[in-house]
Amino acid sequence: MNPLFQYIIGESVKHQLKKKHQTTSYEDFDSILIKTKVEFSHLVRESFFIVLGILSACFGLKGFLLPNSFIDGGVTGISLIISELTELPLSILLIAINIPFLLMAFSTINKQFAVRSIIAIILLAISVHFIPVPVVTDDKLLIAVFGGFFLGLGIGLAIRGGSVIDGTEVLAIFISKKTSLTIGDVVLVFNVLIFLVAAYIFNIETAMYAMLTYLAASKTIDFVISGIEEYVGVTIISDKSEEIRLAIVEKLGRGCTIYLGKKGYAKKGEKLENTEIVYTLLTRLELTKLQTEIDKIDNEAFTIMHSIKDAKGGMIKKRPLE
Repeated sequence: MNPLFQYIIGESVKHQLKKKHQTTSYEDFDSILIKTKVEFSHLVRESFFIVLGILSACFGLKGFLLPNSFIDGGVTGISLIISELTELPLSILLIAINIPFLLMAFSTINKQFAVRSIIAIILLAISVHFIPVPVVTDDKLLIAVFGGFFLGLGIGLAIRGGSVIDGTEVLAIFISKKTSLTIGDVVLVFNVLIFLVAAYIFNIETAMYAMLTYLAASKTIDFVISGIEEYVGVTIISDKSEEIRLAIVEKLGRGCTIYLGKKGYAKKGEKLENTEIVYTLLTRLELTKLQTEIDKIDNEAFTIMHSIKDAKGGMIKKRPLE
């Protein structure tokens, strides 16, 4: 489109929006348009994650678990058990059993999350019912590992998109708020009960394969949610903070933040000395190189490292492998 036409159309849109919302300046509409654009791009990205997650979970269920009477943990596991016992369609059970948890999500988390989750689970049920998927293998070990992998990948991607396709996490959040149990504790107890029921109804071997499927799924979920590459936050306290800062910027190509603090090791009556604290974020692949650079400058520097699940912005996109 001609730039002049773009300008005219843009100004016309701004004028109409201004008239509608009664704002005071065109700058206000620039801000509104930017926010709308950001919200729309996030919605598209999150929807893509949810759809991809649904397709992955559907492939795991129909290509591996369902044809071979395997089960998993969570609400999906309960649905699979009931489907095996009653021959009711899994698609119906996925929606019916998740409904109480999704209703709980309205008060436990938020309305937007609950609505997205309802849509995601309905789409999963439709996919399981209508999308034809060939049976991939009849090897029990491969079924447990790869069935769990694709199901976990689907759940993880859905969470990345701001929804769930298994209501167990919602129940875990609800119970953790009412008791001293953590979310992890609740999920573990919930799944142990499912595996005990599976062992009683079917046999020990089925329950053991179910545990293997659950482990494969849970590890995949952790991997997807935590990000492809794990980051490490590093706090460095040294008298040579400026030299360390320059090494991080020039040798590693990373950004950092300087905190002003005080050295706490002092006896009564002694004045606390000021110190600069360097904080940076990098990948585990760069950790050895950072430690080498720190040791070159000050081998007595106090260094604290902790894992970061995910990060965005700054200079973290650059991930050198050397």
